[in-house]
Amino acid sequence: MAQGQATKVKKKKKSVLKRAAQSRQRAEVNRANRTRVRSVMKRLRTAITAGDATAAGNLLNPTLSAIDAAIAKGVLHENTGNRYKSRLALAYNQVKAKAAK
Repeated sequence: MAQGQATKVKKKKKSVLKRAAQSRQRAEVNRANRTRVRSVMKRLRTAITAGDATAAGNLLNPTLSAIDAAIAKGVLHENTGNRYKSRLALAYNQVKAKAAK
């Protein structure tokens, strides 16, 4: 099924209708969680590219926590989340090292 499309119901059986409704609800929750993680990551990346070490430092822990929450909820795969965290931490450490000089 294409991304972002509603679940199509072919049968009018009660269990089929309920399952379709549950699927739509879960998709909405997953989309909200994914959006939340992506926006927090975008804010951190913006601070890193601007070279603002203090803002990036304040955003790092909430960002890593949001990624961990998304992993726990099944929105992100564990390896994907760990890759994001690793790359963000590396970028932050570079900015912090530059600011210290």
